[in-house]
Amino acid sequence: MVFNNSIRVVDAALMIDDLPVDAIARELETPVYLYSLKRIQENYRRLKAAFEPVGGRIHYSAKANSNAAILRTLIDEGAGIDAVSGGEIARALQAGAAAQDIVFAGGGKTVAEIASAVERGIGWFNVENELELQYINEAASSIGTEELQVALRFNPEVSANTHPHIATGHGGAKFGLTAGAISDALEQPERYPCLNICGIHVHIGSQLGDSAATIQAIAKTKQLIIPYPEIHTINLGGGMPVAYRLGQTIPSLDKLVSEIAPHLRGYQVLLEPGRAVVADAGILVATVLYVKEQAGKIFYIVDASMTELIRPALYGARHEIVPLLQSDNEPVTAQVVGPVCESADVLAQDREMARLKVGDQVAIMTAGAYGMAMASNYNSRLRPAEVVVAVDGASWSVSRRRETIDELVLCDC
Repeated sequence: MVFNNSIRVVDAALMIDDLPVDAIARELETPVYLYSLKRIQENYRRLKAAFEPVGGRIHYSAKANSNAAILRTLIDEGAGIDAVSGGEIARALQAGAAAQDIVFAGGGKTVAEIASAVERGIGWFNVENELELQYINEAASSIGTEELQVALRFNPEVSANTHPHIATGHGGAKFGLTAGAISDALEQPERYPCLNICGIHVHIGSQLGDSAATIQAIAKTKQLIIPYPEIHTINLGGGMPVAYRLGQTIPSLDKLVSEIAPHLRGYQVLLEPGRAVVADAGILVATVLYVKEQAGKIFYIVDASMTELIRPALYGARHEIVPLLQSDNEPVTAQVVGPVCESADVLAQDREMARLKVGDQVAIMTAGAYGMAMASNYNSRLRPAEVVVAVDGASWSVSRRRETIDELVLCDC
């Protein structure tokens, strides 16, 4: 059973690079996240090589996973960072990113976040509100900054072929600016003397299954900016798909790039992938707490839950679940559920898998993106530790330790 170059089953044991996952898990309290830095490095290099023909500059989307070791690995590889909050900017800077290599995105930046980002010399602002331009200009003016680079996020009213919760370019989405609002801003640059509005951002969603919607969005974007030669940069965001099912076929990255590349000639291209860099490099390890049979169903109650991995509850997302040690146990149809007091706390429903017993450990696969980044303390649960396997594939370390009860109540008055 092979998921990718780094995560696979060898001699009945799930491996992460050169290390048996169960050997790592025995030394730690579960649930726990494990990431392969080698796989993350490979994914980044693959994306960089694929977009080299269009001169694409990659800014890793930190919202997918802002683990410090992951950020450092990607920054060392030459990646910029796409941040959507003041907190993500702080994490990126602490990990060693240069301020000019950070893009500040997000549709609801606070005035304080904007002022702090301007003071720190952030390289690009992706703008989604007309008033935001005023706030950025005022912040730049207050410290004498000029020519601050800005990209206007265009909502092209294009429906992407993806889950509704991760589609961002249709007319009913909260994201971006209309064509009219963008034209108004570009027609009156004197209103923003400290800004250099020289880019257009057009991200239409994640898990894009083909290039058709992206090409349509690019065409609308180019039509919009024809009268404005000062716009030299198109930021496509991310959206490259990831396989969540074992054996699932996804569109070839080279094919996607070859299809969109002709439409980007003459422009500087920025990209902001997140999921495609880290998703398949991460797993969430859990332990079976109880086995329950009722109403004709088998329930495996594990110590991981929607507080560690909310995607199944939020999106109905599917993640493969694999025992750390394979067995010849008969396959059964089971429900894998967490201990949180919510009926939605289901990690897998009616899943055929080997029969498990109390104490067995499993890995929830392809959990490197939007797992720990979306974890919560609901039910006052402690957020788990994160472990990274080094680029050499032969050693591991705790990158973020498990929270403690004292930390949980630290901010209570």
